[in-house]
Amino acid sequence: MNFTPKVLVRSEESGGHVALCENVAPPHWAGPPLHHHDFDEAFYVLEGELVFQVEDAVIVKRAGEFAFAPRNVAHTFANHSDAPARYLLVITPASFERYFARMGEDVPEWALQPYPETTVVGPPIASAQ
Repeated sequence: MNFTPKVLVRSEESGGHVALCENVAPPHWAGPPLHHHDFDEAFYVLEGELVFQVEDAVIVKRAGEFAFAPRNVAHTFANHSDAPARYLLVITPASFERYFARMGEDVPEWALQPYPETTVVGPPIASAQ
């Protein structure tokens, strides 16, 4: 199983204010490296659990729980569990959803527009396994 993103609301539909994605992180997914960017991300876990690092704090969030990564603050997340984790991701302001849309086989025309850069500042969250 691969990381599976699905864009539900995109920049063009919200005047650039917000984007919403439903993503599935496979079991034992390392996630992105520690990074920051100039937009906020809010994560609501629907199924499974995710490990988040926001600055130096490392926390586990399970179904029904929420994590927030403010803009320009170093953060990352991973799925260290044996089951997939499904979550909603709110991006504000919008446009980084284009990055997720480019992961699919059929890339829509709107996803070819620019999206914000991210700056890598460290490794992914180390698994305890």
